[in-house]
Amino acid sequence: MKMKDWSREEQPREKLLRQGAGALSHAELLAIFVCSGYPGQNAVDIAQELLSSSGGRLTELLGRTPRKLMEQKGIGEARAVTITAALELGRRFMAESSARETAVTGPEDVYQRMRPLLKGLDHEECWVLFLNRANFVTRQERLTSGTVDATLIDTKHVLRDAIEQRAKAVILVHNHPSGSPLPGDADIRETRQLQLALRAFDVKLFDHVIVADNAYYSFQEERLTKKGL
Repeated sequence: MKMKDWSREEQPREKLLRQGAGALSHAELLAIFVCSGYPGQNAVDIAQELLSSSGGRLTELLGRTPRKLMEQKGIGEARAVTITAALELGRRFMAESSARETAVTGPEDVYQRMRPLLKGLDHEECWVLFLNRANFVTRQERLTSGTVDATLIDTKHVLRDAIEQRAKAVILVHNHPSGSPLPGDADIRETRQLQLALRAFDVKLFDHVIVADNAYYSFQEERLTKKGL
């Protein structure tokens, strides 16, 4: 059945206006961005197939490029761009919500702050948080965006920005798309190099946190923490 043949009350747009966005399923919400279907498939059908291809997980869709979304029949370039933009807005909203104006007390705070930005990515990204004397984050920035299993820590860049920000401490964060946050030899080596470089300018490396979807590793605590999420 075509979506236009549904009762007006059951069409996603009308349902949202009448009952609120919370009343719609994932597929119905996605269908609003898909907009229309093709013979034999309406927008909700296409959205449902898109969700099924991601195991029903929106976080998996977050990691897809527009080109990857376009592999789904019924998703052209304009729709893929629209869906990508909508998912990115959701990611940024979650990141803002997590970045409360409170002092960082440990790796759990870092994980909760950065997980919305890093969850679902299919490549590694390296971020740095600059802290003041009271351990409030004065600035955060993405240093690099790497490959599926590697990213580089730009020690000179971090050092320069830490001095410019008059930071008292720095937290390094990067993700492991593989799902295991355990550090590799390169992670350990580059963390040590950054720690020594910062120490020479009286800036502390507060921690280096490696984030996976449902776990993180803290160099400060030297332990892995799994999350039941």
